[in-house]
Formats: sequence, C-alpha cells, structure tokens
Amino acid sequence: MLGLEDLSREEILAVLDTAESFAEVSRRDRKKVPALLGRIVFNLFFENSTRTRTSFSLAAKRLSADVQDFSASVSSISKGETFIDTAKNIEAMGCDVMVVRHPTPGAPHLLSQHVSSSIINAGDGAHEHPTQGLLDLMTIRQAKGKIEGLTVALLGDISHSRVARSNIWGLLKLGAKVILCGPPTLVPRSMERLGCEVAYRLEDVLPRCDVINVLRIQFERQQGGLFPSVGEYSQFYMMTQDRVRLAKPDLLILAPGPINRGVELTPEVADGKHSAILDQVTNGLAVRMAVLYLLSGKMDARPAGE
Repeated sequence: MLGLEDLSREEILAVLDTAESFAEVSRRDRKKVPALLGRIVFNLFFENSTRTRTSFSLAAKRLSADVQDFSASVSSISKGETFIDTAKNIEAMGCDVMVVRHPTPGAPHLLSQHVSSSIINAGDGAHEHPTQGLLDLMTIRQAKGKIEGLTVALLGDISHSRVARSNIWGLLKLGAKVILCGPPTLVPRSMERLGCEVAYRLEDVLPRCDVINVLRIQFERQQGGLFPSVGEYSQFYMMTQDRVRLAKPDLLILAPGPINRGVELTPEVADGKHSAILDQVTNGLAVRMAVLYLLSGKMDARPAGE
C-alpha cells in the first residue's frame, strides 16, 4: 500500500467495504479479533506523529498482531546505519508488515524494492498519505451515502500536502469533482493537469461544495514565506461560521489534523454540527485494520518460501 495513485477504483472500494465491516469491532465490549494472530507489525516512523502511529498500533493490536514501535532518534541510524540496512535487520527479526512514515517522498517505495515484508506508506514527505485519503473517503461515503457526483473542495496548502494528493487520486477515481482552493503560492495553476479545478477565492467555491476538507498549513515543509502573514491567510481562507452559511445546508467539513484553531478554521466550526473531524479519527482505525487485514491475505496467498 504505497499510494492511492497506484490503486484502481475497485481496489479502493474493496478497502472501504472491508473497513466498514471492521468498524463494528470497535463498538464491541471485547474490541479484538484474531485475524493477524502471530503476525508482527513494525511501525517505522522517521517523523513525529500522534494520530497515525497510535491508530496503526491500535489497529494492529485489535487484529491480535504483535506490534513494535521504532524511533529513528534512538536507533542505530543515529550511528550511521542506512535506512535500508535498518529495515533489513528488522525484517530478519521476523517482521511481516512495516508501516513507514518518512520525510522523503518515495522512501516507502524504495524500501519495497529491498525487503519482502509488506510496506504501508504512513506518509512520505509531501507525496501521499494513502490511509488518510481512504479514511476521508470512508467518512464522506458514510455521511453522504455516495461519492460519485459530489463536489469536494480541498482548502489550504495543497502544494505541500500529502493528504491532498491521496484525496485527489481517490476522489477522482470514485467520480467526485475536486476543487483546489487557496493562495496562488500554495495552489499552483499547474495542478489543473491532475483533473481538478483551481480557485483562489473561497467565497466563489463554497456555494457549490458538498464537502470541504480543510488542510493544515505545512509550515515545516516551506522554505520561505508563501503568504504575507498567518493573519492575512486566516482573513481570506479560514472557515468561519459566516463562510459556512454561504455553503449548502448539509455541508460536510473534514480536517485531517492536527488542526490549528483560529488559523485554518474557527473553534465553532471545528466543533460545530457540520464537522466530521472526530468521525475521521474513528474511521482511521477501521481503515488501518482493513489495510493490515487485506495485506495479510496477500501474504497468505504467497507460495511457501516466497
């Protein structure tokens, strides 16, 4: 699972349908099934993460897998060992699945060429974050009953967002119209070649949207100021109650988190009736259980010794 760009419409729907079945597990008194009993899942995180690492760990444990967290700062990488040698040593300990987050785009793809364990991309630089894209799709489908025919706006820092790219691939393959909205320095006109509409004035976009996904400003990935000030960005692009009133009455608001209250959206909007932010977190667990389970099925299908 390296990215949604690589998956077909049918494969995406298969993951979403499997995730719906696993969502029920989290509502049980005993929140555990034996699907991955005996499997070993390593979380290889080379970037800080709260939500994604915890979600993957909990998902693997609910499938009865053994889970081991790895942190680069306390590993032999700090002594000069390479990324690939570290992964090969982990695989030699019997690892079945590696969940990889790395600041460099393509790092999980590179690793997949050097180890035989299943690789799940948990975010690679500004490239893709496929399980976040899948959980966003699941949340939209639950709330709207469909994805095909909807108009979905991605708002904010599109250029540096791996969530944006996974959302774009997934939404377009499932038949949604995608609008990219934000400052011209963060939403280059060239992104129209992906099959999206590009817009720079939020008020022009909102009346047409069924869903708006509010993306975080990726300050850590910007080399210089791409807009005059945070205050000016908020003035033109922050989701406020006044802007919500410009949209359809059943507007669905998503935000992948972490959210910056008072910058990308106001507290009233983040906690308001249109917000599905916590539903996204809940669905993230089900999606990651589904991905781990389906990858386990592929491993079972391999001939012995392969």
